[in-house]
Amino acid sequence: MPLPTTAPDELDRAAAQLYDTAAWQEIVRHWDAPSERPAPAPDDWRRLLSVPVDQLVATALAGLTAPSPAERPLPGRLGAILPDRLHTWRRIGQADVRPSTHLAHARHVLVEWGWQNRAYRLRDARGARCLCGALLTAHRLGYGSADTMNRSAAWIVTELRAQGWTGLIGPWNRAPGRTAEQALGLIDATIRRAAHAGE
Repeated sequence: MPLPTTAPDELDRAAAQLYDTAAWQEIVRHWDAPSERPAPAPDDWRRLLSVPVDQLVATALAGLTAPSPAERPLPGRLGAILPDRLHTWRRIGQADVRPSTHLAHARHVLVEWGWQNRAYRLRDARGARCLCGALLTAHRLGYGSADTMNRSAAWIVTELRAQGWTGLIGPWNRAPGRTAEQALGLIDATIRRAAHAGE
């Protein structure tokens, strides 16, 4: 069965549509709400802590690293410049993964093959990928289904909204002055957010 081609804007639109659904909003609506726990009793163990529990949890989550995608190494530099459709054979027999794992593989693609921000291009001539291109490449390399790829993109949109960006992934990726470090930082923050939600 031939795989449909996925343009960056198509993936962006699919992620935004998923982000706007009631089900997705139900998943993320409690994140920024203050906790409604009752105050601890005077003899509660929490009084022994020098910092609030919420701060301890936030510190622990910030220390999470992306799972190392060590199952199969990425194809070499030649693999980076080949069209992604030529990698689809690697999907055969691969189980689906969670969005946070898929994002970790996309991050690995960006680190190994490079990041680029040319408008309306999933990758450049050297094989460097934009954020959407890295998500698609991770999918084509066998890490996650098309649905997982779309949910990963929706998690990126969710993180962008939390950071105050109201546009889509593509315009963020190609904004003037955008750097590879910022792109990797966005992926890392998204991985933490998705993993915290059990995704």
